Amino acid sequence: MTRTQTRIVLAARPDGAPRPDDFEVTSGPIPEPAEGQLLLRTLYLSLDPYLRGRMGSSASHSSATPPVALGAVMEGGTVGEVVVSRDPRFVPGDVVAAATGWQQYAVAPATAVRRLNAADAPVSTALGVRGMPGLTGYAAIREIGRPRPGETVVVAAATGTVGSLAGQMARLEGSRVVGIAGGERKVGWLRAAGFDVALDHRDPDFESCLADATPNGIDVYVESVGGRVRKAVWPRLNRHARVPVCGVASAYSAASTGLDTDADSLLSGLVTRSITLRGFVFSDFEHLRPTFEREVADWLRAGDVVHHEDVVDGLVNAPSAFLGMLAGEHLGKRLVRVAPEPRSEDQASIA
Repeated sequence: MTRTQTRIVLAARPDGAPRPDDFEVTSGPIPEPAEGQLLLRTLYLSLDPYLRGRMGSSASHSSATPPVALGAVMEGGTVGEVVVSRDPRFVPGDVVAAATGWQQYAVAPATAVRRLNAADAPVSTALGVRGMPGLTGYAAIREIGRPRPGETVVVAAATGTVGSLAGQMARLEGSRVVGIAGGERKVGWLRAAGFDVALDHRDPDFESCLADATPNGIDVYVESVGGRVRKAVWPRLNRHARVPVCGVASAYSAASTGLDTDADSLLSGLVTRSITLRGFVFSDFEHLRPTFEREVADWLRAGDVVHHEDVVDGLVNAPSAFLGMLAGEHLGKRLVRVAPEPRSEDQASIA
């Protein structure tokens, strides 16, 4: 194919918060798939906080893998339509989950994608509640937090996909759930989603509000933020509390990597209160995926779990949408719609 496509590459490594000029919109050829590969047209692009770590520089410590190379296409999960297939298991028109990054077209090995069925759930959910963020929240509760009826569970960043699923799962287990978010809009969404208490971490009295909301202490704390929220939660953790840690968003754009002055007291508390603190990434629990996908699909169909998608149109708007997400302007899962989904009748005629 000789046509060109739009791509967004990493132009500079930010020191502190990323800026628009850390990205560059470029054009390049649409690649040809080799044997065993697929040419995919990107439909949706996932924007996630972990991508800040992939940009490197001051936040390189927040990523478990090497940063994106300068001049390379930004990484990211995607939902794509098969345009050309060099593998007998896929045909043009199939829709798959992949990780092809910030570009309109990409080649991927057939072994590295996952077929999606729009009859199960909207395909965009493969990047959110039924995708990597969803599996992260699922594992946080099912494998590490393990809340019991009557226990108190506190969830940071509770309107995000990870936190919202974790909190709703804890409610289904019979726990009392306190969700923490930033701003009245997000707090209102948490209340509508069934959280027992919704707190605004921007409230000047946040610490006292948290104390009032957790009179019997905290048994499970789903951590993805750090900073002020973690400092307020930590003294309220009960003996034998469990703390699944899937990220520390407050540190992603820190200008330095110095140790927190609270680190010594934090570690001391692990010992004196027999607290289980476990950091993890979703791939640690890939074995849970079949059960996770089945249970979440059932919860969505039954209305036991709700989710929200914040969709921005146009690949060229990905940088500003990403910066806005890091600043907390979104609610729920932030996606970029790169191209319209194929109509079902189009897929049938192709097949």
